[in-house]
Amino acid sequence: MQIAVLGGDGTGPEVVAEGLKVLRAVACKAGFDYSTHDFDLGGERYLSAGGDPAKASIPVIHDDEIAELRTYDAIYLGAVGHPKIAPGILEKGLLLRLRFELDQYINLRPVKLYPGVETPLKDKGPADIDFVVVRENTEGIYTGMGGVQYKGTPAEVSTQVNCTTRFGAERAIRYAFELTRRRNGKKQLTLVHKTNVLTFAGDTWWRAFNEIGQAEYPEIKRDYNHVDACCMWFVKNPEFYDVIVTDNIFGDIITDLAAVIQGGLGVASGGNINPKGVSMYEPMGGSAPKYTGQNVINPMAAIGAMAMLLRETGVNQNNATLTKAGNMIEAAMMKVTPTMASQAAGKMGMSTTQVGDAVVAAL
Repeated sequence: MQIAVLGGDGTGPEVVAEGLKVLRAVACKAGFDYSTHDFDLGGERYLSAGGDPAKASIPVIHDDEIAELRTYDAIYLGAVGHPKIAPGILEKGLLLRLRFELDQYINLRPVKLYPGVETPLKDKGPADIDFVVVRENTEGIYTGMGGVQYKGTPAEVSTQVNCTTRFGAERAIRYAFELTRRRNGKKQLTLVHKTNVLTFAGDTWWRAFNEIGQAEYPEIKRDYNHVDACCMWFVKNPEFYDVIVTDNIFGDIITDLAAVIQGGLGVASGGNINPKGVSMYEPMGGSAPKYTGQNVINPMAAIGAMAMLLRETGVNQNNATLTKAGNMIEAAMMKVTPTMASQAAGKMGMSTTQVGDAVVAAL
């Protein structure tokens, strides 16, 4: 197995180091071989190459680097975001470009409350918060279609086009049905959209969801939420959900709320998935530059991303050893979280490296 490693910015390299530490341990225990290769991509590389901090003046990643990344089994990312670089340059230049060029059309977000992790939801525990959000990852508002006319004048007009295709909706929906089928859950898939207002895009999703479900997955219960109602139910009754499928922007929003109810960004992991290509896995917490070099950032989300990397690569490559290894990491994490004082940076009762060591010991 060949893994491309993008430590990135801020605390990204620190949490990635702990994920790689756990990878070494689980590879020995489960019995598989792997290799890693570091790619110097991120804010420092952009600035040192002459990039303008205020605008996208040069490529954040080059075509030949993307071509090389295509040759790997998976990509392991730490974080993107630099305090000296304007927001959007690195995110669009690296993250969004990789998603589009590598056709990582699924954003996969497991939402699971681990033992000992606090949730702001009263009287809810690990048995109540255990679901998965499948977000379409390459269409919608994020395609960049639209523009601005008469900018800087009182007559300024801006448009941002929600690009929805039947093809894009279908493949996300079918992925979600397959995930629901193999998950040991309620065998229930919930479509989240806003069909009462977004009557064109919403109708495409609604028809694809029901037609595919009825014809190909009759054993899966189908449900629907408007996105605002979904946010309400996340807080009131998260135990209702098994798997959710939704479009790009709604998925972006509801997974941030989901991260809070599962205990915060310190434990939230995600994957940008191409089931037949190269997928990228990352913690959701960002670069957290104020904690850089202090050995206090929580690496649990990055370790969870490594668990996802192994598990999902195992599923996509029909490799039971990798899938088992990913599950072993998650089981070890669940032994460590009850021993931590908090999941917040600097309040864990352990250092970054000690958390990694504890997961290895649990393995």
